Amino acid sequence: MKTSLIQRPRVALFEPRIPQNTGTIGRSCLAFNLALDIIKPTGFSFEDKYLKRAGLDYWKDVDVHLYESFDEYKKCFNTSRIIALTKKSENSIENIIYKNTDILLFGREDTGLPDYIKNKCDLIAGIEMPGGESQIKLGGVRSLNLSVACGIVCYSACVKLNLLNK
Repeated sequence: MKTSLIQRPRVALFEPRIPQNTGTIGRSCLAFNLALDIIKPTGFSFEDKYLKRAGLDYWKDVDVHLYESFDEYKKCFNTSRIIALTKKSENSIENIIYKNTDILLFGREDTGLPDYIKNKCDLIAGIEMPGGESQIKLGGVRSLNLSVACGIVCYSACVKLNLLNK
C-alpha cells in the first residue's frame, strides 16, 4: 500500500456478513488509499476463499484492522467524527463537508446499522437514488449492494477532500 503523510478518512464495516462484499470493499479501500476497519462479529472467517477471491491478490496489501465491538472501536477513534451511512436517511452524502479524520461507517448487508449504533454516530447520511423505492412507487430499488455503496461514498469523500491525486 502506498503511504501518505496526509491523513485520510477510514472505512468501517459493522458486523459484515458476506465475504465477497468485504473483499471488494478492501480492494476499493486500497484503490483510494483508505484503511478498512472491521467491527466483529463477522459472518465469515478471514480464511474464507470468497473473501480472498473478491479481494484478489490485493487483500494482503489492504490496511485492515479488527475490533471486537463498536464501543471498543469508538474509544480508539474518540477524536474522529463517525458518519453512519444508511438508506434510512434524508440527509444526502452530497451535503457532507468531509474531514480527513472522518470514519465512514457501513452496516450489515442484511439489517444495516441498528438504531443504537446510529445514535452513537456524529452524522447520518445516505446516497440519493432517483430510482429508489421512495421515488418510484412500484418496482423501485430498495438499496444498493454494500460494496457498491461503499465505493460511491469513498469516491465522494476523496473528491471533496481533493485526495485523488495525493
